[in-house]
Amino acid sequence: MGATKTENFTGKQNSIATMIKALGHPARIAIIEYLVKVDTCICGDIVNELPLAQPTISQHLKELKNAGLIKGNVEGNSICYCIDEKAIDKLQKYFSTIAAKLEKKNNCC
Repeated sequence: MGATKTENFTGKQNSIATMIKALGHPARIAIIEYLVKVDTCICGDIVNELPLAQPTISQHLKELKNAGLIKGNVEGNSICYCIDEKAIDKLQKYFSTIAAKLEKKNNCC
């Protein structure tokens, strides 16, 4: 009860939904925007930028990474995070396709 039956949807639909769900929190949007600005950084850099505690930032980074929106590479004792450009391209293509279909349809509702 209340659980979505993801097996009833395509892999693409599930993938897009996972990414969009991960973007459904303003802190995660702020993290994405920061990573775009600086290219790569460690968790501590984001903690210095946003008004959130380190464990909170780490949890948001984990969600973004699990959704495939960011990548993390181990560098010594830290993980260096960056945007996964393939995921952003996938989202861009998805929304561009929808926008193009709507433009052709010229829906007036």
